[in-house]
Amino acid sequence: MTQTMPRPIIDGVERDTASLGRRALVNPATGETICEPPSCGAEEASEAARLSVEGFELWSAMSAFDRSKIMRRAAEQMRAEADEAAVEMTREGGKPLVQARAEWMASADLLDWYAEEGRRAYGRLIPTRAPDMRWAVHRRPVGPVAAFTPWNFPAWTPMQKVAPALAAGCSVVLKPAEETPSAGWRIVRALLAAGVPGKALSVIWGDPAAISSTLCAAPEIHKVTLTGSTRVGRILASAAGQHLKKVTMELGGHNPVIVARDADLDTVVPLSAEFKFRNAGQVCVSPTRFLVERPLYADFVAGVAEAAKKLKVGDGMDAATQMGPLSTAGQLSKIESLAADAVQHGAKVETGGSRIGNAGYFFEPTILSGMNPTMAAMNEEPFGPLMLVMPVDDIDAALVEANRLPYGLAAYAFTNSMSTERKIVAGIESGMLGINHFAMAMPETPFGGVGDSGMGSEGGIEGMDAYLRPFLVTAKVA
Repeated sequence: MTQTMPRPIIDGVERDTASLGRRALVNPATGETICEPPSCGAEEASEAARLSVEGFELWSAMSAFDRSKIMRRAAEQMRAEADEAAVEMTREGGKPLVQARAEWMASADLLDWYAEEGRRAYGRLIPTRAPDMRWAVHRRPVGPVAAFTPWNFPAWTPMQKVAPALAAGCSVVLKPAEETPSAGWRIVRALLAAGVPGKALSVIWGDPAAISSTLCAAPEIHKVTLTGSTRVGRILASAAGQHLKKVTMELGGHNPVIVARDADLDTVVPLSAEFKFRNAGQVCVSPTRFLVERPLYADFVAGVAEAAKKLKVGDGMDAATQMGPLSTAGQLSKIESLAADAVQHGAKVETGGSRIGNAGYFFEPTILSGMNPTMAAMNEEPFGPLMLVMPVDDIDAALVEANRLPYGLAAYAFTNSMSTERKIVAGIESGMLGINHFAMAMPETPFGGVGDSGMGSEGGIEGMDAYLRPFLVTAKVA
């Protein structure tokens, strides 16, 4: 299958050139250049922001019913392009092809869900204090939106922002990651082909600092939304705050997993290996710090080590591959460093621990036991295939460690005791908690964290609320 080169789209037109020349897309499985798409900067960001005002006027003037029909047509177009999109996502990001295709299809489902939710963005009537008054709350779109998304889920994270924003009536300037632009480009193409006005939806990538600073400062942009690291989130939230713009920030995590002494090992072991090494651990809600009560500790470590050894690591284009490469050279270096630091401070490598080969960015699925809070990996988000296992004496100790860090995105717990479950639900500090499973992101449910993991939620009705503002109308009636 031939790789199609993604191009920035502004005013409904694909650009063959951009102000910053071209930038190579690299296949993380081979290190080879895929293609060299145009690279944008402040010039394109300013143009897209200016056009988004007219686009907002056009799009928000359409009825929610008509916007819904356009979005659903785009979702069907996405499903028709699933095979091509999955190949591009795997070549650019490294994840196994089956995972890439599943992400693309789930993103189409997300677009469908918000197409319908937009038709139900109801206001309300408030009982008045006087018979000659009428109080009504309308819900209006916030205005043009700047959306910044990362490379680890190049279809799902853009859709978490684009779908509710469009459903609410907002226009959007989308900036996907420079490493994985094709998914965002395909999403925008499908929406434009379905009937979204060209000025209402742009996609650009290139110089992250130039684009983000320009869009955050642009007076035309009313809201900024980011999925990314806590460091970048602070920068963008500060920049947006200087101009009093609304923000939604889905940031980093260091997600604890409490394994109680009454947990079912036959369940938790295979699930832990599956979800820890999904997308090579490059998942914001990836289970990372496994806090295991001592009666189960040895058996848990042995079980996950055996499961990790069986994982097939390779090029995501190979149907047998279960874990692909890390997406960037920088991630590979970080994981090597964190693993080495843990071993230096007393951790034991149960399996893995090393880079695989010299081509691409492969690292072994790694189980590190005997972890403690002094190690760098227990404090910095690894974002890679490192499972960190630490013994704890009881649930109280597990909660202390789980809540020790300023992150609070996702947490997980495995137990067959209702009292233990209640204790964890009451004591955990996170935006989301999974009991006896790891699946989190669904169109119907809110997705977001607390503390250094961000502000606001995506998904569910909460994700829709983020792109609407209340508008109170009071009227004196005869």
